[in-house]
Amino acid sequence: MAILITSIALFTAACSNSSTDKSEATAWNKVKEKGEIVVATAGTLYPSSYHESKTDKLTGYEVEVAREVAKRMGLKVKFKEIAFDATLTSLNSGQVDIGASVGVTDKRKEKFAFSVPIEYSFGSVIVRKNDLSGIKKLEDIKGKKAAGESTTTYMGVARKLGAKEVVYDNATNEQYLRDVATGRTDVILNDYYIQKLALAYFPQLNITIHPNIRFNKSEAALVMKKDNTELVKHVNKALNEMIKDGTMSKISKQFFAGADITKKLDINIPTYETD
Repeated sequence: MAILITSIALFTAACSNSSTDKSEATAWNKVKEKGEIVVATAGTLYPSSYHESKTDKLTGYEVEVAREVAKRMGLKVKFKEIAFDATLTSLNSGQVDIGASVGVTDKRKEKFAFSVPIEYSFGSVIVRKNDLSGIKKLEDIKGKKAAGESTTTYMGVARKLGAKEVVYDNATNEQYLRDVATGRTDVILNDYYIQKLALAYFPQLNITIHPNIRFNKSEAALVMKKDNTELVKHVNKALNEMIKDGTMSKISKQFFAGADITKKLDINIPTYETD
């Protein structure tokens, strides 16, 4: 009897694994059969995802990384421009196959699969230039109006520290920055490299990156559904090739004014929990 029960258990486990493998293979096969991968990206945020002013072509760091990944997988790429807050729900609903660049957190890893990192960075704070929005340290954002999208890790930090959320739906960099300059909002917490370039693009505005605040080293990656392991495997193969042959570094320097955001940072800065 013990032998029979053991045999049944082994048979059941084998069937279960076979079913899982089949499901995963089917998801990847559907992408291959279609010959196209659908990628979620904002389309409004320079230099990560935006439209060129003259040609209106969608481009940017995360866009060109995704294009190259698709090319190396032998697929066409279709971009679906949506707000960051809708990226993960769009993955779950099957509207998209990949989210172009999403911050990696332990909480998100419980529900989604991430590629190898495509960006290493840290958080910084945009404030008004003339008075630094009354902020000396990050904790001073309590009660201040923080601009952003609600599901980002940066807004999570702002909420945790007691800031008042001012939520935008896929707004442009210019709208975010002008609102700080005019006092509609007080502060923007976001990625340092993106903020640095955004400020350079609008030098006339009364805004600056706070000189004394750096926080939360971060990683961003392409994100996929948790059970789509075959797609993750092929995406990582393409990304690792791009890292090895220097393509990733080249794309980074093209969009981040010579900065290589593909290199892991060796800096000591404080870490703040999100809510």
